[in-house]
Amino acid sequence: MNDTDFKFSSKVILIPFLCVLLLWIVFWVEVRFKINLTQYGIYPRDLVGLRGVTFSPFLHGNIEHLYNNSIPLFILTMSLYYFYDNVATKILFYGVLVSGILTWTIGRSNIHIGASSLIYVLVAFIFFKGILTKYFRLVALSLSVIMIYGGMIWYVFPDMDAEKNISWEGHLSGLITGIVFALFFKTPQFEKVIKYEWEHPDFDAENDPFMQRFDENGNFVPTPKPEVIPEDLQNVGNISTTQQDINFVYIYHKSEVEK
Repeated sequence: MNDTDFKFSSKVILIPFLCVLLLWIVFWVEVRFKINLTQYGIYPRDLVGLRGVTFSPFLHGNIEHLYNNSIPLFILTMSLYYFYDNVATKILFYGVLVSGILTWTIGRSNIHIGASSLIYVLVAFIFFKGILTKYFRLVALSLSVIMIYGGMIWYVFPDMDAEKNISWEGHLSGLITGIVFALFFKTPQFEKVIKYEWEHPDFDAENDPFMQRFDENGNFVPTPKPEVIPEDLQNVGNISTTQQDINFVYIYHKSEVEK
């Protein structure tokens, strides 16, 4: 993986912009024509409410709800398309479907709307995928995301919904979906390629000790076994050496006396 593989293209800005723009257009239509599309949200364990899996990310209760989702959705989607371009569209599409179905399965009997589930999918995917790849730029991205949006983790618990108007089930569904996607979707371009010695361009087979063990026909020539000296010969050699040393010292002292 090279740093040059991260290439900026128009869709890095265009797709996040269109996603956020679509949210605001839907909200404008509701306000302008005084219609309420909340009924198209997710209503758990009801077949009619299942349509909200597709429509709920585009629906918001008020402008504050819409504003709070717009900025993180734009930033996270932009990061997704810049760093994970090969799987970005799949993450968005399947993220909406899977997190929506989970919300429909475990949610309370209320209408659930908003893009929060998708935002939790993106946060979880970007964080865990960066840690799993161990690529320093993606790890840095993961740490940046968790520093900015780490506080969101508290809103996957029921106790944080004191006013009963936060879909913690949608948040939890998005978190689970993002973690699963980080494990499921493969990014081989970030895997460290193992290179053996003979794969390097400067490898010299003639001077390599291992390659020298092959003859001109490619047959392996084993290293000759060292000659084994019997123990009785080893002992004789040791005694002989010791005697020579003793004789040398004896002769040296004797000559000193004669002088």
